[in-house]
Amino acid sequence: MRPSLAPLLILVALAMCVCGVAEAKEYMPRDLQGVDVQERLGEKIPADLTFTDHTGKRVQLKELVHGDVPVLLTLNYYRCKMLCNLQLNALLKGLRGTGWTPGDQYKIVTVSIDPREGWELAAQKRESYLVDLGLPDADWEFLVGDQESIEELASSVGFQYRYQEELDQYAHTAAIFFLSPDGTISRYLYGLSYMARDIRFALLDAADGKLGTTVDKVLMSCFYYDASIGAYGPFAFGVMRVGGAFIVLSLSIFLSFMWRIERRRDEEILS
Repeated sequence: MRPSLAPLLILVALAMCVCGVAEAKEYMPRDLQGVDVQERLGEKIPADLTFTDHTGKRVQLKELVHGDVPVLLTLNYYRCKMLCNLQLNALLKGLRGTGWTPGDQYKIVTVSIDPREGWELAAQKRESYLVDLGLPDADWEFLVGDQESIEELASSVGFQYRYQEELDQYAHTAAIFFLSPDGTISRYLYGLSYMARDIRFALLDAADGKLGTTVDKVLMSCFYYDASIGAYGPFAFGVMRVGGAFIVLSLSIFLSFMWRIERRRDEEILS
């Protein structure tokens, strides 16, 4: 191959890649276009929106969100047989491992994105998940609402979804949202697997350090929130710092122990 042809071939290959990406976007199913999450970190959800809870009572978000503890928010719909069930089941698994109880250290609010669903269905869904959680009296609200309120709440957290009329279902992503006690969006976690550690850390972040123990704060120094994957990953410097502190503590204990032995030995000699 002549050297002069190499740059030309590279440009052709790059052009083919670009065309391939453009073609992939062009052939994306119409019902999946615009189904995404646009993060709104630092913004507040509208507190005056009104929904109906599992007892049929009309409630405003400020009655559920604003308080002394952070809130874990999910947007699903109760007739969903696929993604919503998988997501909420994964959330249940993660919640069990946190060692915390909804209503004590945090609250959970689940809102249906289907305005046709009634509070009776929300009540059935709530009872089912609280039984699976093993906490029948936990503070986990299941809400329904009208189209306008649902869309405004979804828009405030950047949750974009689409109704598929031919399938009578909603296309949406799997994401959960963490709110500070004043309703400010602080964290997003994605996917169908939520580690108890990630949920706990996200709640700690949402509580702005006002939740958890000293051990939690030490562990958090070893991890950082990776926005590119929507999860927490190891923080090398933090691990080294905690490891160094552990070594210093261990040496201090060892030297103190040896000093006591030496002192006792000296006392025995003098006596």
